[in-house]
Amino acid sequence: MPPHTPQLSGNGTRPDGRLRGRGALVIGGASGIGATGARRLAAEGAAVVVADLDETGAARVAKEITAEGGTALHRRIDVTDPDSVARVVSEAAALHGGLRIAVNSAGVNGPLSPLAELPPADFDTVLRVNLYGVFHAMRCQLPAMTATGGVIINLASIAAHAGFRGHAAYAAAKQGVLALTRTAAREYADHGIRVLSVSPGVVDTPMVSALPPGATDDLLAAVPLRRTAQPSEVAAFIAFLASDDASYLTGSDHVVDGGYLAK
Repeated sequence: MPPHTPQLSGNGTRPDGRLRGRGALVIGGASGIGATGARRLAAEGAAVVVADLDETGAARVAKEITAEGGTALHRRIDVTDPDSVARVVSEAAALHGGLRIAVNSAGVNGPLSPLAELPPADFDTVLRVNLYGVFHAMRCQLPAMTATGGVIINLASIAAHAGFRGHAAYAAAKQGVLALTRTAAREYADHGIRVLSVSPGVVDTPMVSALPPGATDDLLAAVPLRRTAQPSEVAAFIAFLASDDASYLTGSDHVVDGGYLAK
């Protein structure tokens, strides 16, 4: 019998309104987990700013949200540019009664290479997007949330928890994301700000599809559920973490990996 993948209606969302009245910013929202997460937050009532370097993609996602009755607009952002990040976070905080939810999901794989053969420039590129991008975002999001409280959800990876051949830069960056998450959670809890991370396994996204053929075969063979995750499954968990249902969670990382790390 083939592995069962849950079938969700429409875009995989549940419009129960538990995020109604909250402004949200999704960085990296043009595709993959970011795009699906933006749709899910909007379906649950949040007013979403979809931000991405791919402005066309961000505009498409925002248009899809509004067509389904949600509230969204798009912005171009370059997470490697602190000024670009500051501008978008400031705009998001000025809308919809303040910034209450931030999802930092922008990321790149970088070239797959053994560590000793990895060019320093490629290592630097991956860290600038995947780690420094989260730093630049949180550095602006935290002050924006001090008056109202809020939730920051950073996308890490199971690569931060286990070694994967050819992923030295990606793993180093995602391990850094875990450290930033834990540190900020302790520093800003008194301000009513929760900071969390999510570590997905292999998810059916364009970034994973762009990997060389066979790159994830060994990993998937070790997944007890015997399949990739759908972006909607990760997005559903992000929406839970953003809601009051997760009000006692902060500083923690949450693995969504089909059981891969349960060894």
